[in-house]
This record gives sequence, structure tokens and C-alpha cells, in this order.
Amino acid sequence: MIQFENVTAKRSDTKGIYNISFDIKKGQFVYLMGPTGAGKSTIIKVIQKSINIESGSVIIAGNNILDLKQNSLAYYRRDIGMIFQDFKLLNDRSIFENIAIPLQIIGCDHKTIENKINSILSKVGLLDKKNVYPNELSGGEQQKVCVARAIIKTPKIILADEPTGNLDPSASDDIINLLEDEAKKGTTIIMATHNYPLIEDRIKHFIEINDGRLIK
Repeated sequence: MIQFENVTAKRSDTKGIYNISFDIKKGQFVYLMGPTGAGKSTIIKVIQKSINIESGSVIIAGNNILDLKQNSLAYYRRDIGMIFQDFKLLNDRSIFENIAIPLQIIGCDHKTIENKINSILSKVGLLDKKNVYPNELSGGEQQKVCVARAIIKTPKIILADEPTGNLDPSASDDIINLLEDEAKKGTTIIMATHNYPLIEDRIKHFIEINDGRLIK
């Protein structure tokens, strides 16, 4: 599903990744591990194609994304769900309205949107919160909304950038459990984290980087 071949990409003169190669299969849940500033977010941005790749190739679902034209990016990103550490929810919209955004973008009708959101909110245990606003929820609940928003369009890939960084251990476990459930359904998931104790009993597949270079 995801193949990096000798990829070098820089976010600035001092931060980036250098000559990185790895393969991730369909349905794998892979932890992207390393300290703050190691290059984890750069890898995620490369997969999003939101930064330039200086050298190497990135193959996603059999296609080299370096060949993507600007007008094809929106369509490409439909197959990617994003989860952020700082949630990135719209505080002036309800939980229902926040989760509806990806479905509205791809042109779903209102009934389909309503059915899908009710189903996903039931899954994450927040159906009774669908009409409240993000600032009325706890951090763990807001992150569950982010997970719901990421998986509502059934993406091929979910990129989670330090999704548990602001959460307590119980809420963190809830988020990882939700992501593991999606991986079991065939979604490929990359979760960036610097918190090894949180995941040490869960690790099956991982990529470790430091100073922008692959360690394992």
C-alpha cells in the first residue's frame, strides 16, 4: 500500500528525512516512532503530498505520487484520513457538522450523511453528543470525533500524527483500540508517536527514525 524508496524531503534547512526506504502492506497498523523532531511528521506530509520530495519515489496503492498533478491532489487525498494531535475541529460547528465535512466534499446526500454519522458516532460512543460543540467535549471525546471524521469516508489509509499526545492513558487506549479495529477491516494505518510506554505491549509493526534517518 505504501512504499518509500530512498526518499529525501525537507521541511526546512535543518528538518526533514534523508534516504528513507520502507514498505507497508494493506491493512497493517504501523507505529512511526521517534523523538520530537525526528522526522515523523515529515513522513506523514510526504504521504499527504503536502511537501516537496527532493529525491526518491513514493508509491501509494501502486501509483507514484510524484507524478500527481496539482488538480489531482484533492481526489488522491479522498483515500486518506487524517487525525491530528490538536484535533483541528471547527469550534463553530456541531460534532455532526464537523464529521459531515468529508462526506459533503465527495457529494453525499443528506440522508446518507445522517445515516453514516449516526452509525460512526454509535461506534465511538458519542451518539448523544452529535449536536454539541467541540469545546463542550473532553480532549478524549474530541479525539474520538477526529477518528470518526477520518474513517467516515472509508479511506484506504489513515495517518495519525501524535493522536494521543494530549490525552490521558485511558483516552489514549480508547483511540488506539478504535484504530486497531479499522486496521482489522483492511485500512492501512500509520500512527506517529514518541510515547513508547503507551504502545510497547501493542507493537507488531514499527518504523523508527531519528534525526530524519531510519533506525529500524
